[in-house]
This record gives sequence, structure tokens and C-alpha cells, in this order.
Amino acid sequence: MSDRPALPGQMPNAFVPGQGNLSAEDQALVARRQAAMGPAYRLFYETPVHLVRGEGVWLYDAEGQAYLDTYNNVASVGHCHPRVVAAMARQAAVFASHTRYLHEGILAYSERLLGLFPPALSHVMFTCTGSEANDLALRIAEAHTGGTGIIVTENAYHGVTRAIAAMSPSLGAGVALGGALRVVPAPDPLRLEGDLGQAFAGHVQAAIDDMVAKGIKPAALIVDTIFSSDGVFADPKGFLAPAVAEIREAGGLFIADEVQPGFGRTGEAMWGFERHGLLPDMVTLGKPMGNGYPVAAVVMRPDVVAEFGARARYFNTFGGNAVAAATANAVLDVIEDEGLLENSRVVGARLRQGLEELARRHESLGPIRSAGLFVGAEIVAGGDPLAADAGFAARVVNRLREARVLISATGPRANVLKIRPPLVFSAENAELFLDRLDTALAR
Repeated sequence: MSDRPALPGQMPNAFVPGQGNLSAEDQALVARRQAAMGPAYRLFYETPVHLVRGEGVWLYDAEGQAYLDTYNNVASVGHCHPRVVAAMARQAAVFASHTRYLHEGILAYSERLLGLFPPALSHVMFTCTGSEANDLALRIAEAHTGGTGIIVTENAYHGVTRAIAAMSPSLGAGVALGGALRVVPAPDPLRLEGDLGQAFAGHVQAAIDDMVAKGIKPAALIVDTIFSSDGVFADPKGFLAPAVAEIREAGGLFIADEVQPGFGRTGEAMWGFERHGLLPDMVTLGKPMGNGYPVAAVVMRPDVVAEFGARARYFNTFGGNAVAAATANAVLDVIEDEGLLENSRVVGARLRQGLEELARRHESLGPIRSAGLFVGAEIVAGGDPLAADAGFAARVVNRLREARVLISATGPRANVLKIRPPLVFSAENAELFLDRLDTALAR
């Protein structure tokens, strides 16, 4: 098992108050923010961006300058997509209430959403955020298995509720992990020897053995199926299967966290777990589901939720409300009507090809890992793929921000460029991004 990364409450690429090239007006905004919102929030970039408007893949600052968004998967079908905004406004003007009343909208969406999953996953429960979805999945897993032991990867992020923050090592050393949690190394092909699937499964089995030795019953293995906070690990397809077999042999469940890779992001299928040929016991959904409107869900096998449902009633005032259902349904309309799954596959392939071409010319650009429009690109020193260079990664991120391209970094060593644009990202957008990254790497 891996030690927890020692990240001191700070995130990669965070603004440091008192630094940066802020205008007097933006310095005043920062001061107001600190006074009103307190010390726990963070801003991106050495010089934060003051945004006022979004459209498609573009975000606009207070001076009207356009920034290419290659990071924000919350607006999965593009910022302020007119069809999504219209559906949201239309329903808000008619009826906006919760799931304790009969209403066709939430049922129509539930049936449509479930139709995108394997038939065995035939129940759905709604929340407002991915954090809540993972929290609910954890409660259901514990009720179903009678266990409390959870396994996550070394730099995982699954949310910010008290229970889920305690199983999100990427939040840093200032957030205590749960006593029944076990942390395993991410499936990093650079650092795990031999067959990746077997190596990862071996660490999961070691975590299970340690739990059992200490009297902890395993409840679940939960992974983000693209391992985004760990540095983006997509291949080889199927490598997750041996680890899932180990947790099930121990009586636990497999929870696929699809908050980031879901809804067509990986290009080949709607859900990241499908690339591994797996049937999860539960799937959690979030951010991209409503294109910015707060809607999330847990999809599961009926038998998994049976014990929980018999003992505890579930209610979430805003989870599954009528406006959320209409908004989320419009997102599916756009994904289907605009061919965004195929766009993710085609443009994602071109983006990866372009990055690999850049890597042949810039020794600082190391291994490229991707699936569709989800890309992780290592920044390394001296061309050595194992020599992570977080300092240069931060400089590249900020040089791109100066060139009005928004990106961030991730991974336990803070050296992986995280490239995750809205699904409407075009080939022309990809060429612009590659050109500006080329310049940033060369400076």
C-alpha cells in the first residue's frame, strides 16, 4: 500500500494572495472574497481570471477577452448551451418541486438515463452533487455488505462531504482519512511493474488482507474510472477487472465514480467503466449531468439497495427536482443530436496525436495518456518519464493562461497537465490549443 501524498492543504496552480499581476479592481475583488468567504477557498492561476460570461468552449473576462476552456467538464456540452438553458428556464417557470409528488418529468428522465446502462443497473437515486452521490453510495454499500472498509487510490478525489472527504486523499494532509480506509497506488504503468491489471489487483488484495487482519470487513472499492486526480490512467482497456474480482471475492462492492469520465467524455462509450468490460455494482454521476445545473445520481443493481431501502427512507429536497430533470434531459438531447460521443472520440484522437508530435520536439513533455477528450500529459525533467517536474508544469499552466487558454495540473506529483474541454471542442479548437501549448513549452 502507498503512503498518502503530503499535499499541505494547497492545490496545484493556486493563487497566492498578495502575488500575481492583478489590476486594482481585481485586487479589490480578492479582498472582498477573502472577507466574505473566508480562508478555505482557492483561486486558479498565479493571476486569477475575472470571468463574466461563457459560450460554448469560450469564457470571457471583464474586458471582453476570450479564453479557450480546455479544462471545464462541468459545462459538458458547452457553456450556456441555448437548448439546456431554455429547458431549465421553461421548467422553472412551470413547476419546481421534489420527488415526494408524482411527476412525469423525473420518471421520463430516469427511464431514459437507465436505458444508457446495462440492464442489470436498473435503479437510480438522485442527489444534487457528485459528493452527495458518493456519500449515498457509501451508505448503501455499508448497508448491503455490513462492512465499513473502503479502498481508494493514492491521490483520489471523490467529494467533500465529511465521509467522502475522508476517502479523498487529494484534498491533502490537512483532511484526515477514515480509519477503515485503505489507500492503494494508482494504476500507473510507469511505476507498477509487470502486468498492470495484476499489479493493481495485488495492491487491492493487500489492502483487503490488511483490513481483515484488523477486524475490518470490506465494503467497497471505489475508483474514478479515468483516475483523473491520480494523473489520468486509461489503458490498457480491461486492466480494472482483476481488482474488481478481488473486492467481490472479499464480499465488497465495486463503485464506479463516473462524475468526471461519464456522459461520453471518454469517446468510445457513455461511461468509463465500459472500456474495462465491467458491470459495476453502483455508478455515481455528477458534474456533467446538468451542464452546470446541480444534479447528480447513483445508478445501481436493485439487490444492492434492497437492504438500505428496507431500513431507511431516502429524501433529498432538491435531488431529482423537476427543473433538474428537465435540464439533465436536455443535456442528453444535445449529446445525442450533436453527435458529441463521436466528436469526443475523433477530436480526442487528434488532440492526442498532436500532443505526441509535440512530445517528440519538447523533452519536457513526457508520456501522454488519454481516452476521448480526457487527456493527461506528464511534464518531466530532462526527458526522463519518471522525473516529474511540478515547477515547470505550473509555469506551463500559467503561460497558457497568459495566452488565454485555461488548463490545470493534477496527480500526486502535480506534474500532469489535465486537458478536459467541453465535449463540443472542435478540431480547430484542438489546433489552437496545440499551437499555444507549443509556444508555452518553448518559452
